[in-house]
Amino acid sequence: MHNYILKNENAVYFECGYSCDNEIFIKFGQMGFFITDSRYAIEARAVAQNCEVIESKDIIKDARLLLRRFGIKELMFNPSDFSYFEFSQLSRDLHINFKAKNEFSKLKRQIKRSDEIEILRYAAQLGASKFDELAGAIMAGMSEKLINFNAGNILRDGGNLGLSFDPITAINANAAKAHALPLDECIKDSDLLLVDAGVKYHRYCSDRTRTVEFRDGFSFSKEQKFTNSKQNEIYQIVKEAQNLAIKAVKPGVRACDIDAAAREFIAKSGYGDKFFHSTGHGVGLDIHEFPIISPRNSSPVEVGMVFSIEPGIYLENEFGIRIEDVVVVTNDGCEVL
Repeated sequence: MHNYILKNENAVYFECGYSCDNEIFIKFGQMGFFITDSRYAIEARAVAQNCEVIESKDIIKDARLLLRRFGIKELMFNPSDFSYFEFSQLSRDLHINFKAKNEFSKLKRQIKRSDEIEILRYAAQLGASKFDELAGAIMAGMSEKLINFNAGNILRDGGNLGLSFDPITAINANAAKAHALPLDECIKDSDLLLVDAGVKYHRYCSDRTRTVEFRDGFSFSKEQKFTNSKQNEIYQIVKEAQNLAIKAVKPGVRACDIDAAAREFIAKSGYGDKFFHSTGHGVGLDIHEFPIISPRNSSPVEVGMVFSIEPGIYLENEFGIRIEDVVVVTNDGCEVL
């Protein structure tokens, strides 16, 4: 790969095994340089691999000095990494060809190494076990906000794990918003409950969604039977759509065709316009990575890619149903993590 500069924390972590919230990472050929301030320098020197740590009072200024010192003529960067002000300061009067390539680190990370897949597999197992814990902690009369608060605490496992993202905990009509914010509504028997949540283990994310009918002794299993016949019908449609998309995953199959397996089934069932997001997204150090499993992505999936399969049907002012698992592409299909 060309000479490049990074500022995104997960992109930098992928390069050297350490990152912080004030850093610049530069790679020239085989040489790597991690520039940070004195708050992080001690830990960076102990943890960061395959790079020289430069302690700095002004990371933009020291990055410019480094670029001048090595006479760099061309440098790739992700335009999403830098604010306009930062990039103006960095590039001013350097006479370097800054080549913008959006999300090039995520492109590099699309195919996961075997050790990354093992971490992602374990993260998924931890996430699933936390769903089981959460099921035992939800009681009638709890508000969405309290369920959400408890979900965050359970997922963090006493500080041993991070959150992939703020959990989504939505009851009945609120579940029709794909990324609902928790409300004051309290849960009662026979309510529909959607939970979308994940943990971070060694920086890698899990991601899982389950939709259930709340009652005594409920579980977050995919085997659900709803008292409400319309909810039950739509749940079975979403479950089968997810199953069809998972079965469609094989090396060489286009991402858009995996999306179509779910989308066409939902459309044939009469709810095509109620499934309004992509079928899936890559999962790794970031909760949203590549590949994107959508109608717009005609690239084939490859062995080692890891992504979610999460079709949904959302009926405004009524309810929403989504089911999500993360899969890894194998030689002859995929494995649900």
